[in-house]
Amino acid sequence: MMNLLPQAMQVMANAHAPYSKFKVGAVLVDENGKQHAGCNFENSSYGATICAERNAIGAMVAAGARKFTEIVVVTDTPNGCPPCGICRQVLAEFAQDPNKTKVHVANTKGIVKSFTIAQLLPEAFDSSFLKP
Repeated sequence: MMNLLPQAMQVMANAHAPYSKFKVGAVLVDENGKQHAGCNFENSSYGATICAERNAIGAMVAAGARKFTEIVVVTDTPNGCPPCGICRQVLAEFAQDPNKTKVHVANTKGIVKSFTIAQLLPEAFDSSFLKP
């Protein structure tokens, strides 16, 4: 595992969370070893809020990559916070291998727990269900 926590904490500080005050930072490593960061940003129309994990995936896609091998998600909470349901679905879509791609949940002191995508979202919906 790469030491992604310092960068995740740095991007967490940039989060825009004026309503919930719940700042989240995420850094992922794409299939080429390049890092992509994201933080959450809220909107007064709560449905327009974007989570840090999806923001990092967006940065990765914008840079031309399509798969990632690991991600660190950091919050300033004692136990960290695993990705929400929508983020789990998006992460599953872009995971290099759901059985190996790691999601590391961290607080500002370090990694609290690590999961594979398959552990976080068993029986995930994927593109195979869209084929006739």
